[in-house]
Amino acid sequence: MSELTYRSAGVDLELYEQAMQKLPRLMQRTFTPGVMELPGGFAGLFRLNGTTAWKDPVLVSGTDGVGTKIKVAIHAQKYDTIGIDLVAMCVNDCLCLGATPLFFLDYIAMGKDNPILLEQLVSGVSDGCVQSKSALLGGETAIMPDLYAAGDFDMAGFSVGVAERDELVDGKMRVQPGDVLIGVPSSGFHSNGYSLVRKVVFEHAGLSVSDHVAELNSTVGDALLKPTRIYADTVAAALLAAGNANVHGIAHITGGGIADNFERILPKHVQAVIERGAWTIPPIFQWLQQLGNVAEKEMFNVFNMGIGLILCVPPAVANDVQAAVSTPEYPAVRLGEIRVQDAEEPTVVLV
Repeated sequence: MSELTYRSAGVDLELYEQAMQKLPRLMQRTFTPGVMELPGGFAGLFRLNGTTAWKDPVLVSGTDGVGTKIKVAIHAQKYDTIGIDLVAMCVNDCLCLGATPLFFLDYIAMGKDNPILLEQLVSGVSDGCVQSKSALLGGETAIMPDLYAAGDFDMAGFSVGVAERDELVDGKMRVQPGDVLIGVPSSGFHSNGYSLVRKVVFEHAGLSVSDHVAELNSTVGDALLKPTRIYADTVAAALLAAGNANVHGIAHITGGGIADNFERILPKHVQAVIERGAWTIPPIFQWLQQLGNVAEKEMFNVFNMGIGLILCVPPAVANDVQAAVSTPEYPAVRLGEIRVQDAEEPTVVLV
């Protein structure tokens, strides 16, 4: 009778250790002055006052995953950007409270040990942490052959930021009639709606990741794997340009689209009126809609439609904020305004 081992059960500890040895350099490039190094430790350490003498700090945390965008990465065999999406989805939520990102942790689950795949995934996470100025403080890699088929994997993450208690950007307390809405462009689908994207592109249209799309000047794989924008610099610029008290609300536009996400930060008895013609919907959304004959209402219910973040500010600082959060590639736009809500009207309307 042969002797059973962990390896025979699907987990190779030597290969696992080989993979782990590649990760410290990807973590160390993200370290900020608050990180307390603890080689071999069971947890990560971070000094809250490592860079700033906080008076009444509040920790702001968020967790998320990448969803079925992972399946596109697997089809394309391109794994070095999906980690950016992971960081973005967590960090961008924390930024909506006006938080300064501090550190990030990731969780990666795979069907079998694969050092090359793991390094590529964590490389993306490391890039996202550099973009958001978050220290990659630690993580977990789980090998679960009975839950994941060979080649499959999943990722989740956890972001922690900090803000002074009296400087938290709480839209329900700050947003008021007359405020101007500034829309900050997205880089595409970000990491939402990919179950519909995959159904349209791969099942309905029968395309492959290597097919070239003329109207996008890109392959299908590259277009669908464009990383989610990380808005850390954007929010920092807005707060600097307007002053914390003049940033009345911030909404991260994810699954559920503009209306559902912006409604989350609004107080009672106000209405956000957004002008549908204020921005041009990017080609990738138009391409998908035409490819799958998707109704416009469904597109707006599922996707960000080119607006990844919305800032709510008083009219006096609107021009300054719009200029501060614009880049040549992604110019911000005025979307509309906050009004008093009539009893029978919806909270967010696109006109």
